[in-house]
Amino acid sequence: MRFDVSREMRERAHAMIPGGAHTYAKGDDQYPEDAPGFIARGAGCHVWDVDGNEFIEYGMGLRAVTLGHGYAPVVDAVLRTLPHGSNFTRPAAIEVEAAERLLALVGRHDGAMVKFAKHGSDATTAAVKLARAHTGRDMVAICTDHPFFSTDDWFIGATAMPGGVPGPVRSLTAGFRYNDVDSVAAVLAEHPGRIAALVMEAETTVAPAPGFLAAVRRLCDEHGALLVIDETLTGFRWHDRGAQAVHEITGDLAVYGKAMGNGFAISALVGRPDVMELGGLRHDRERVFLLSTTHGAETHALAAAIAVMDTYASEPVVETLYRQGARLAAGVTEAAARHGVSDHVGVLGRDCNLIYFTKDASGERSQPFRTLFLQELIANGIIAPSFSISYAHTDTDVDRTIEAVDAALAVYAKALDAGSVNGFLRGKPVAPVFRPYN
Repeated sequence: MRFDVSREMRERAHAMIPGGAHTYAKGDDQYPEDAPGFIARGAGCHVWDVDGNEFIEYGMGLRAVTLGHGYAPVVDAVLRTLPHGSNFTRPAAIEVEAAERLLALVGRHDGAMVKFAKHGSDATTAAVKLARAHTGRDMVAICTDHPFFSTDDWFIGATAMPGGVPGPVRSLTAGFRYNDVDSVAAVLAEHPGRIAALVMEAETTVAPAPGFLAAVRRLCDEHGALLVIDETLTGFRWHDRGAQAVHEITGDLAVYGKAMGNGFAISALVGRPDVMELGGLRHDRERVFLLSTTHGAETHALAAAIAVMDTYASEPVVETLYRQGARLAAGVTEAAARHGVSDHVGVLGRDCNLIYFTKDASGERSQPFRTLFLQELIANGIIAPSFSISYAHTDTDVDRTIEAVDAALAVYAKALDAGSVNGFLRGKPVAPVFRPYN
C-alpha cells in the first residue's frame, strides 16, 4: 500500500491542528508509520483512505458507530429532519420524544430525567457538578482502572497528563480500584463526608467479581455519596439497556453516548429526579447550572438517536455484536495458538467489545510489539486499534480479519524469536495517550 497523499496531508494538518487530529486517540502517535493518515469515506465496516486504500475497520469511530458507517435508516432520519431546521430559539418538539424514548429504553422506573449534550465528557462533568450540589461535598472518587471519563479538569488532573490543571483542583479527585471493595471503603473513609460521587464503568475488560458492584452501591448509600455509572462505551453495546441491566445495578446518575447516535454527536445524562431537578425550575434550592449547550439538542442528532433506538428495537443488534465478536475472538485465539504466541497476543473483554493485548518476548506489555501488530494488520487491509465489532461486520469480514491476523502473527512470531521488533517495524513505536512529555 502507498500512503503518499496521507503523508502530504499530515504535514499540512500538523501545521494547523495541534497533534494533527481533533481526538488524541486518532493521532499519529497512536499508529505505525505505514498507516492511513486520513479517511475519505466509509460504508458499513469498510473505509477508504485518501490514497484509495480499502480497509475493514474495527473500533468504528472510537466505538461510536455500532450499526455501520452510513447506516441507511439513521441517515434517512437525519435527511428528513435537516430541511426543517436543526436549532431554534425555543426547544424543538423532538426533544420531548427523544427523552421519552431514551428513558423507556434504559428502563428507569424512578421518574428519571434526562439532559442531552454532544459528548460524554460534558455529561459526565455535569454528573459530577450535580453530585457536588446535591451532597454539598467537594471531592469525587474515580475508578483508576478505567481509562477515561472526561476532558475536564476534575478527571484530567488525575491522569499522567495533568498539564494546565491547578494543584488544588487535582487534590479534589481521589482514586479506587475496580473489584477491590477495600479500596472503595478506604477512599470513602480517608475523606469522611467529602466524597460527592464515585464515578466508574460497570464493566470494561474485566468482569465484576461476585458482589463487588452491590458492595459499591451499598457503600455509596452508607456514606451519602452518589454512584455515577459511565455507560458511554457500554450503553447500546453490552445490552439494549446497557451494562447496568447486565449487572442489575442502577446508578444515581448514568451517562450515555458514543453509539447512541451511530456517529452523530449526541450524549445524555440520565438520573434520579431529585438530583437532576437541581438543574431545573421546579425546586427551591440553590440553582445549578447543569447542561446548557447551544447544540446539545440539535434536531438531526436527536433524530439519529431515535432511529438508532428504533433499530435496536427491531433488529438483533446486540446479539449480533456478541455472536460476531465471539467468532472473531475464536479465530484470533486459534491463530495465536497456531503460531505459538498465545502467551503474547490475545483478546480481552466481552465479545461485544474486544480489545487485544501484545506482549514482548519477556511477557511484558509492549508498545513496540503493539505497533508491529498494527502495522501488519494494516498491511493486510485491517485497521484495528481494538477488535470492537459492529453490526455491519459480516462473516466474510470476520473471516478476512482472521486471515489478516494470521499473517500478522507470522511476522510477530519472527520478531519474538529475534527478541526485538528491530528489522520488522518501520518507524517509531506508538505511545500511550496519557504521558507527561512527547
